[in-house]
Amino acid sequence: MVEFFDNAYRDGGTPTWDVGRPQGALVRLATSGLIVGTVLDAGCGTGENALYLAAQGHPALGVDFAAAAIERAAAKAADRGLPVEFLVADALDLAVLGRTFDTVLDVGLFHTFMDAERPRYAASLGAALRPGGRAFLLCWSDRNPFGRGPRRVSPQEIRTTFRDGWRVEAVDPEWLDTRLPDGRIHAWLARIARVETGT
Repeated sequence: MVEFFDNAYRDGGTPTWDVGRPQGALVRLATSGLIVGTVLDAGCGTGENALYLAAQGHPALGVDFAAAAIERAAAKAADRGLPVEFLVADALDLAVLGRTFDTVLDVGLFHTFMDAERPRYAASLGAALRPGGRAFLLCWSDRNPFGRGPRRVSPQEIRTTFRDGWRVEAVDPEWLDTRLPDGRIHAWLARIARVETGT
């Protein structure tokens, strides 16, 4: 899997999910004031979402297990003079970062995981998000017809994954911008709060 994603970025390649700008859904979240404090972008790709949030004044860290994507993201940060940190890291083991964030962002990562990986991913996000913080998850929707693209996800699958130690506040219809011929595709945007100790 690492090799697949790394190769997607090698030799100037531009995968269909790399649209060269922040996702519209993220911009709407930010302008509504829902993105707060320090931000971790899990599965950041070439960094456009983290870079956008940094430009809005949020201390941001982007992680991805594709080294080629992180190289591009770091180059963009340097070119734009933005203090964003980008690291090669596994989103299934975010505890190794040794820090927590106020907000965690997942744009197009959750739908890449197999069923058995989902509980581990939820635990990993929990290790990186302060109690009371929020994760925002944007993934492919089961409203899309079957065919090309990644696995379709239902709202119930999101709620089941984030059942223990979390409170799923909303799972709303959204759009995910892509470079596919149809452009944007149906997505779910989940707002998920990490439950504070003792609540």
